[in-house]
Amino acid sequence: MNLFDDFFEEYQDNDNDNAIPVRVPKRYIRDGQDPFEYYHEEQFQMRFYFSNRVVRNTLLPLIRHSLEKINNRGLPVPSVLQLLLTLRFYATGNFQMVDGDLRGISQVTTSLTIKRVSIAIAEHLQEFIHFPNTPNGQRANIMAFHNIRGFPSVAGCVDGTDIPIKNPGGNNAEVFRNRKGQFSLNVQVIAGPKLEILNIVVPHPGSTHDSVIFNRSSARIEFEQRQVLGLLLGDSAYACRPYLLTPLLNIENNQERRYNQSHKTTRNVVERCFGRWKRRFPCLSRTLRNKLETSQIIICATAVLHNIGIFLNDDIPFDEDIPPEPQEDIVVRQNHFLGLEFRRYFIRQHF
Repeated sequence: MNLFDDFFEEYQDNDNDNAIPVRVPKRYIRDGQDPFEYYHEEQFQMRFYFSNRVVRNTLLPLIRHSLEKINNRGLPVPSVLQLLLTLRFYATGNFQMVDGDLRGISQVTTSLTIKRVSIAIAEHLQEFIHFPNTPNGQRANIMAFHNIRGFPSVAGCVDGTDIPIKNPGGNNAEVFRNRKGQFSLNVQVIAGPKLEILNIVVPHPGSTHDSVIFNRSSARIEFEQRQVLGLLLGDSAYACRPYLLTPLLNIENNQERRYNQSHKTTRNVVERCFGRWKRRFPCLSRTLRNKLETSQIIICATAVLHNIGIFLNDDIPFDEDIPPEPQEDIVVRQNHFLGLEFRRYFIRQHF
């Protein structure tokens, strides 16, 4: 028997106090079988990509209050089923598979539920996605990066990744078409040493260059004003700045070679972060067929969940051998003189 096959019951209610009482059947979803008891732990993880423990003790309490404030007229869905339905969608990216699990719930209700739960999770973005906010936390972050390949003073690694979406329509639809000819959002992420997401920028169309997104981001201002301790590492799509170091294109000595090798290995955490994020939430690799606004909310929600999984050591087996994403065009023309000078000084001092 499927977990969700038996969740419907009928009950009767009076129409109103002033009219002749009429017993009207209404449909409600009930907990005919405890979702946390039906599957053993391995089955639960493979289905929802989170452990029973984390869903029950962390995710459900996190969003229950927000969901219970909503008036689910017609077919109320308990918070736990709304959450599991949404996690199942994140794990498959397929409405039909979700519908097969939750028989009797229309695709309209499924779609609305996914949006509601995603909003409830995304509301916690600032709580779970941020740079360390204490001096000790910032120093520990820098030390963790240093332990990867000896690169000093790193606070984060920045890059962009394409999240496929359906054609958003409208007069500006073509700006969402990326260099591969697909409609997408170019999502900027600054990753930490544990593959956590420290900063995320979601709304930019797929045709937007990585460097443009960074220049428009609050992260650029934070680093320019030294609100964050340390440096960023980026690939050659970014302009080299005193706070954002990029690889050398032409190596002339052993110091520069050591710098490039250390830079490449350390910066790889952002690629691994993308791989882990998209493997835990396959909906991000398949085309999100939701409305544009909902797709943006889903991306934010999965980023929050990605970090929760890391913070709680709630890992499931992933294949770390991920193909590298296509590199952006080199933008040497945008390099800053002070950035190049600082990079030369930095290499002399540390490599």
